[in-house]
Amino acid sequence: MSTMVHQQRLSQQQRLSRQQRLSQQQSWPRQGHCFLLWAVLWSVTGPVFAQMPVRYTSSIEHQVRQTLRLTGTVEARHIAVVATEVAGIVDQVMAPEGANVRRGAALVRLRREPIELRQQAALGQLAEAEARLKSAELKLERTRELRASEVVSTQQVDDATYDTEAWQGRVAQLRAALATLERDLDNTTVRASFSGVIGREHIQVGEWLDIGDPVVELISLDSLEVRLEVPERHFGGLTPGAEAQVSFEALPALEIAGTVRTVVPRADPQSRTFPALISLPNKERRLGVGMLAQVDLTIGPEEPLILVPKDAVVTRDGQSVVFVLGDSAIVHSVEVEPGLGVGQWIAVRGKISAGRLVITRGNEVLQDGYNVAGQELDYPAPEALNER
Repeated sequence: MSTMVHQQRLSQQQRLSRQQRLSQQQSWPRQGHCFLLWAVLWSVTGPVFAQMPVRYTSSIEHQVRQTLRLTGTVEARHIAVVATEVAGIVDQVMAPEGANVRRGAALVRLRREPIELRQQAALGQLAEAEARLKSAELKLERTRELRASEVVSTQQVDDATYDTEAWQGRVAQLRAALATLERDLDNTTVRASFSGVIGREHIQVGEWLDIGDPVVELISLDSLEVRLEVPERHFGGLTPGAEAQVSFEALPALEIAGTVRTVVPRADPQSRTFPALISLPNKERRLGVGMLAQVDLTIGPEEPLILVPKDAVVTRDGQSVVFVLGDSAIVHSVEVEPGLGVGQWIAVRGKISAGRLVITRGNEVLQDGYNVAGQELDYPAPEALNER
């Protein structure tokens, strides 16, 4: 019984094996036809993505000047902590934080009474000293007349002379003291040394101040400046008086023309950058201290560079390439090194010359040897180059 079952199973396996061989033999003609059709299409039209729609633009050679773009911070050119020149108690704060003041405007007033009392006492002392001086001068005059008649001695004349000179010194001393008190009275009103804005108060009403104590922080907003850190390689390209275009993140619609005031010839030992100060007019008080600013600086001479639209540069395996449209509408890639750019253009270095047709749309999926159908796409001409 077991022998018959074994023979039946063997017969079934042989039939299945013959059916599989027949099926494979019948499928070979179909696969061969498909491969032949694919080969014919490749030889006639190129890769499977034949006649891909793209847009292209001509590369250009352009005479440009390099523009360096740096980020800086708006600072006040004039900022001072105004101090008191006399000691006293704060009687009145006349310019609170944020107040706009003109040069000479009253900021803080100290109590005047103590100085006025000292002034009255000094005036009384001066009146007494002037009277005694006048008496001494009359005595000296009579003594000299009597000496001429030999009524008095020379010693008496000398004594009268010394007495007169002593009172002259006393009068001069008291007059100087009164002038000091007059100045102190005037200085009880602390005034702005220049026009600006009160940035911070350092005192309160009723507080005692010694000479030199801070009163308020005064910031000039009429003339501001932007502090930049210039890379070492561009140090020689900046000169005082050069123009700069300044824009602001907080005020996107505002752009101001500034000038390079100075480049400090001392580099930061860690970053190897040089501080540069860009002067900015601010008569309309539209800018504030501490704002973030973008500064475009024109540096170096004009030079010819090959430019392509930024859309033409794509990255493949970590390398920047540009696809160039060649004969028979076939594209091939050219490795490039992107450089400076402005607007929609960028400078490239590589085996590419002016006048080549570079793909700017549809280049994301291109490969060497693809056949394309292209249309020209215009880009506005560049004016300068920016290093971001």
